[in-house]
Amino acid sequence: MAPARVLVIAGSDSSGGAGLEADQKVIAAHGCYAMTATTALTAQNTKGVYGIHLVPPEFLKKQIDAVIEDVGVDVVKTGMLASAETIEVIAQALEQHNVSTVVLDPVNIHPLPSLPSDSLAYGELTLRCAAQVMIATTGAQLLPPEALHILRARLLPRANIVTPNVPEALLLLSDNSSSSHIATTTPAAVSNVGDLETLARAIRRLGPKWVLVKGGHCPFRKDGTAARAENERELVVDVLVGEGDGGTEEAAEVVLRVETEYCDSTNTHGTGCSLASAIASNLAKGMDMPAAVRAGCRYVHVGIRTAPGLGGGNGPLNHFHSVYALPFSRGHFIDYLLERPDVAPVWDRFVNHPFVLAMGDGTLPIESFKGYLIQDYLYLTHFARANALASYKAGTMKDIAASAAIVTHIFREMELHIGYCAGFGISREEMEKTEEKGACTAYTRYVLDIGQSQDWLGLQVAMAPCLLGYGAIARQLHADPRSKREGNLYWTWIENYVADDYTTAVKTGSELLERHAVLQSVPRIEELVKIFIHATKVSCWVYWLDVPLDAGWTLTRLGLQMEIAFWEMYSAS
Repeated sequence: MAPARVLVIAGSDSSGGAGLEADQKVIAAHGCYAMTATTALTAQNTKGVYGIHLVPPEFLKKQIDAVIEDVGVDVVKTGMLASAETIEVIAQALEQHNVSTVVLDPVNIHPLPSLPSDSLAYGELTLRCAAQVMIATTGAQLLPPEALHILRARLLPRANIVTPNVPEALLLLSDNSSSSHIATTTPAAVSNVGDLETLARAIRRLGPKWVLVKGGHCPFRKDGTAARAENERELVVDVLVGEGDGGTEEAAEVVLRVETEYCDSTNTHGTGCSLASAIASNLAKGMDMPAAVRAGCRYVHVGIRTAPGLGGGNGPLNHFHSVYALPFSRGHFIDYLLERPDVAPVWDRFVNHPFVLAMGDGTLPIESFKGYLIQDYLYLTHFARANALASYKAGTMKDIAASAAIVTHIFREMELHIGYCAGFGISREEMEKTEEKGACTAYTRYVLDIGQSQDWLGLQVAMAPCLLGYGAIARQLHADPRSKREGNLYWTWIENYVADDYTTAVKTGSELLERHAVLQSVPRIEELVKIFIHATKVSCWVYWLDVPLDAGWTLTRLGLQMEIAFWEMYSAS
């Protein structure tokens, strides 16, 4: 399924905390596909904005056209618009491409003392490093005043939602051309939450379907009145006002207040960009507007609370607070597993055990191998039971069938095993009458216990050392030029485990593991690794240890426990 597509038309932040860079982080964190059209480059960090390089409008138009005409777009989110010409180009592009959903973040329009006269020049613009000349959150006006009228006239009516903070909201409503009723209903200062609603309603009359007035610049007490002292700052309230279902006057309007606990933090760089992009992503994924806004506000709140504390000024948010990256790429769980430092030595002792190497060069004592064959027959019965249990525990028909197919394979393998054992003078009756050794019991019951106490995937991982290990051992012995082929009693065993039927079983089991591993949490992956390590230790060659202690194959000497235990029930020399 293709991801939802969000096009961001905004300026670049060289420090990565706001602008296009923050937008792309947010969109990726929400599982959407981010595309960009750059309006301006800025030289900035957490302390200030030191320069702006405007992108020519005709080049901006080429970016927008290139993206929409090829990849397509579900939502357009705008940020820093830089100039009147830029706004006009964007408005034309939205109309030309019939963009249905627009999130307008009126970023960087805070009133400041006048900027240099060449503020609209295309090229480098040097700003004064005064305390007030800061990006968005701290007050830089990067949109020239003469562009405000065009923004109101051309973009606000096309916006599904506009997301001003209080200074931006007041500036949007400050134009002399605004109707008188807007001016009379706009408070000069915010004294309570109701004033945010008044601001939102006034801006909504300019044309957008929804208005979210962000209250981060004016924290409130719990009673909804504006905090006048630092110790009174208890809540941040964001107010959403938008279109209702119609009918009565009350039903024609929706008012939503989103309250979050106030965070005393300087890590607020790019909060407006991040919130608007979170809302855009949520809309692109099909949320309705109130749900998209609620989720976006919560996302930003946690981003502030968990911010990494970068820079010496207003630091960036933690954009990935709810994204848990797995330590392996899709389709490479088994590779990751076998290459882990805590797994690799155990796996190496399993697949390169002296019992294994002695089969390869033909020097393994025949009695050791016969003992192994008998115990392996008993083991296969339990392995079939474990796979049948996996089939029962599976949640989909596909996984039920896959586990059932492995049981069928084990049945065929046992028939081959019986015929193979007959060549060594071992009958079915003898194998079935032989007592199961303690090591074999320990491993098989461990697997079945995991199957009873854990989920389907835990059981699959417990069985994986045997399934994967036999295939890996046979492949490496078959490919090793040092292996003895002619006159080697054990070469048929090796060939059996590189044959198509077993290779298919390994492929099926591996695909099951890979498909489900990517759905797990990071802590669950660590639990599965522990299961795999223990199962590898208890599932192999130590099982065959049935020789006097002076033969040198004691469990204590090898420091192992169980799959490795399988090889050691019988001597390799």
